[in-house]
Amino acid sequence: MSYPGPGQYGQPGRYGQPSGMNVMAILSLVFAFVFAPAGIVLGHLARRQISRTGEQGGQLALWGLILSYLFTALYVVGCCGWLALVSWAGSEGSGGAY
Repeated sequence: MSYPGPGQYGQPGRYGQPSGMNVMAILSLVFAFVFAPAGIVLGHLARRQISRTGEQGGQLALWGLILSYLFTALYVVGCCGWLALVSWAGSEGSGGAY
């Protein structure tokens, strides 16, 4: 009878080493630059999965979360500023005499 070797079936490798890099952590960092809200979701999922499975990539997931939240906040501030500018410019000309 043969038994599975170390690192097979998602088990930790020999001497308790993690089995590999978490793919969601990598995607979280990539999506931080592409579509930040997806990076937030992937980062949280990756951190939960890493804590459960012991995979590598905790730092990638953390940086993916930090950058995703930062870029999302900048986007929201930029959109609010743009809307304020548009409404201010639109109301500027309506008060004059014709």
